[in-house]
Order: sequence, then C-alpha cells, then structure tokens
Amino acid sequence: MSIVKEGYPFILGFLILGVACSFIFAPLSAIFYLCSLLCLMFFRDPHLTVNRDDNFILSPCNGTVLDVTENENGSSEIRVFMSVANVHLQRSPVSGTVKSVEHKPGKFLKAHLPEAHVENEQNLITIENETGTYIVKQIAGVLARRCVAWVKPGDVIEQGDKIGVIKFSSQVDLIMPAGYKIRVKPGDKVTSGLTIFATIK
Repeated sequence: MSIVKEGYPFILGFLILGVACSFIFAPLSAIFYLCSLLCLMFFRDPHLTVNRDDNFILSPCNGTVLDVTENENGSSEIRVFMSVANVHLQRSPVSGTVKSVEHKPGKFLKAHLPEAHVENEQNLITIENETGTYIVKQIAGVLARRCVAWVKPGDVIEQGDKIGVIKFSSQVDLIMPAGYKIRVKPGDKVTSGLTIFATIK
C-alpha cells in the first residue's frame, strides 16, 4: 500500500507537532500522533487489480451509493458518498480521452445532502470514447475543501487509472450516457476500479 502525495503534508505535519509536544505536554502529543495516523489511513492508496472490461462502467470511487437517477436526455447519474474512512482517490470508470477538467466554485454543504452535488465546489472531469461522454464530478463537502484532478485535457487514460483525489469526506458523481443497465442501488458499498456500476444492455 502506498500514500497519495497530497497526504504527506498532513501526515508529516501532525507527526512533527507530536514530536515537538512530547517535550512539552505528552497528552497533546498523543493527539497529534493519532491525527497523523488517521491521515495515513485517509490518504492510503491500496494496491488492486482493476476489473477492466469495455462492457463495464466501473465505480470511480469508494463509498456508499446515495442515489441513482435518470436524466431527461436518457443519461444516468450515480451519486456516491465517501466518509472519512474511505479511500479518497478517484479512478476513471472507462477508457478514453480527457476532454475537459472544469473547476466550479461553490458552497461546502454536507456531502450527503441532496443539494450538495449541485451547489458545492467541484471539479468536472469529462471523458469521451466511442460509446459516449462520461463526467466524473469531484464534489467538496464540509471537511473536504479541496478537489484535486490529476489529469488534463488531451490525456489518454485507461479504465481504472487514477484521476484525482478529494481531501477528506466528500461526494463523487458519475454521469453516463444512455444504453447501460445500472447494477447498483442506494445503500450499496462500492470500490473504485472494482465495483461494476453498469453494463451494456
């Protein structure tokens, strides 16, 4: 298991504070050590073998499915809530080319609220291939104040490739084109790169 680079400032920062406080007030140093350990868990990047298949749409994140909806144009949207205990890096649900990465400023509502996926600060990562357009939405929350995209327009990516991370609890949505049978429902636990969101009808 490795650690995403965005986690090191938090892990090392709390560790240094813990060492410094150990000479002043030991109980406080224990709290900083615990925070460092929690950050280590939060920013973990466990090794996995991606469940690659062009007939599948894979989950872009770890978490719990909040909602599955069908839009007026026939596309489907799956919303996933990530708690602080979940792995917080995102993976591409399909192979394709990154067409755009758009940052939208907004609020920092609790990630599980129905309006959060519309009103909160977010990144929209648009991926295109021969089957259509897919949008991965990295959505900030109360604790998650920073969404980081690791890809840029023009990048050619494979299904399951790492595309970004959100710092602390948050939400990720996936918008996919029509023509797929949804395989998850609200309440399901999902894992990025492994859980099958949908299959070709």
